[in-house]
Amino acid sequence: MTIQLNHTIVPAKDKHASATFLTEIFDLPAPVPAGFFLAVTLDNGVTLDYAEPPVDFSPMHLAFLVSEEEFDGVYGRIKAWGLDHWADPRRERPGEINTNDGGRGVYFTDPNGHFLEAITVPYGGWPKT
Repeated sequence: MTIQLNHTIVPAKDKHASATFLTEIFDLPAPVPAGFFLAVTLDNGVTLDYAEPPVDFSPMHLAFLVSEEEFDGVYGRIKAWGLDHWADPRRERPGEINTNDGGRGVYFTDPNGHFLEAITVPYGGWPKT
């Protein structure tokens, strides 16, 4: 068996807001209750399990590798919804996308302050075959 990420817990003050935002911005199936969590399943089977912990937490950074067509949809929704977005993680290029590694990328935040990223090419480019 190869080692694979199966799930991770994403803390949120409002798990419904963050989980629903993620599914809508990335055009994924609606989140489903999973015990204490609200689970979002990604196309590779990994789940993001949103929870409302009784403690303060720092926002997370979650990066999603998407196709060019999916990027068009995500970026179209970002613009249609009037979301702040940046070409870079330092937020020095507002309202732009990047073309790092020969692809496209954009950063934006969810309702609970998590910093999300959509990229069409992995960091460093596609592996040489």
